[in-house]
Amino acid sequence: MNLRHGRLRPLLVLAAVLLLAGGSLGYVLHARHRERPAPHSAADASFSLAQPGLYFRDTATGRVAHLPGPEAPRVPGGPSCDRFHAAGEHALCLRLLPGAPPRTEALVLDRQLREVRRVTVPGIPNRARVSASGQLLSWTAFTTGDAYNTSAFSTRTSILDLRTGYLVKSMEQIPLTVDGARYHASDVNYWGVSFARDDNRFYATVSTGGRTHLVEGDLRNWSAKALRENAECPSLSPDGTRVAFKKKVSDDPRAPWRLYVLDLATMREHPLAEPHSVDDQPAWLDDATVGYGLDGDVRSVPADGTGPPRLLAPGASSPAFLH
Repeated sequence: MNLRHGRLRPLLVLAAVLLLAGGSLGYVLHARHRERPAPHSAADASFSLAQPGLYFRDTATGRVAHLPGPEAPRVPGGPSCDRFHAAGEHALCLRLLPGAPPRTEALVLDRQLREVRRVTVPGIPNRARVSASGQLLSWTAFTTGDAYNTSAFSTRTSILDLRTGYLVKSMEQIPLTVDGARYHASDVNYWGVSFARDDNRFYATVSTGGRTHLVEGDLRNWSAKALRENAECPSLSPDGTRVAFKKKVSDDPRAPWRLYVLDLATMREHPLAEPHSVDDQPAWLDDATVGYGLDGDVRSVPADGTGPPRLLAPGASSPAFLH
């Protein structure tokens, strides 16, 4: 009996190791299936961000494309990206790198799509934003989990200042004020940064204690304060007076959110006319129009809450409008 147990013990240990490895591998394969990295392609020589219009990620090719106008055909040939945004003189292209654990490559490009800087961070690419001047860039990656509608997720949000070259690897250390008091907690997560035109003030989402907050931040003073609850993935309007965001309106994991716009002067909000749940950081196309990704397409809706949604680009995501 002892001899049998002695022979079985290594087999049991081996089986346990394989089971644990299989579970870890299953998680990794699931994440990779959800966000499978495409072969990375540079932009074609003829493609740049020099022309005005809508730029977005073409989901069929995984590459950035351009829509010069409502009736114009899309122009292919941009770099391959999993998330994309552009403004001012720069673009931000997030790519999921092959291998495990997952890593995100943040590629900073100029308007000719020449590389300016490259940063690698842990996690799956999720949000990307460039300030109006193109000098400040922020990105968010999932370091645990891959969805906001569960409690089992963690994010890392970075800010890169091209004026100084300084990189904030994680925003979690920024002093945070909630309800007028300095707030400390180990579960603070930031995501979805949006910059003001002064390249100092910013808005972002903070999650802690099972609640989300819209925060206003100050880069020079390195501080952030919560403005209100239940406002995720903010996007500041070009005139700096309103924030478009997604608000949780249901506990149904299939349709938890609705797009809203908040007036920063009055702190009054109104829903937009898009009736479907949108899990995206909106992008203002102009002072009157909000763009967003939904069900594999890029759509737009009037910012005042009137008028129906409009399909801008089928098979597209990560919209950015350049003037």
